[in-house]
Amino acid sequence: MAAYGIPPVDIARIAGIDSQELQVRYAEELATARSRANSRVAESLYRKALGDGPQSVSAAIFWLKSRACWRETNMHEISGPGGAPIETELTVRFV
Repeated sequence: MAAYGIPPVDIARIAGIDSQELQVRYAEELATARSRANSRVAESLYRKALGDGPQSVSAAIFWLKSRACWRETNMHEISGPGGAPIETELTVRFV
């Protein structure tokens, strides 16, 4: 339950024991549950990203964005005819 993000006090209530007793008896399990769950999910995602099939592209893109810092970028370049600089004309009016 700790791997799913359920707080220790709720786990103790469900198990029918005191939360202090849970902390003492299962300190190691409570401390490592989140990392173990994350590790299993990462392993599953990694396998999907390396595989073939409809999920592989999505998994690979997610992995690269979150782990390899890939980003989607859009660049817009504005230029004059033939890629030349845009010519501007300054007009001054006196009122």
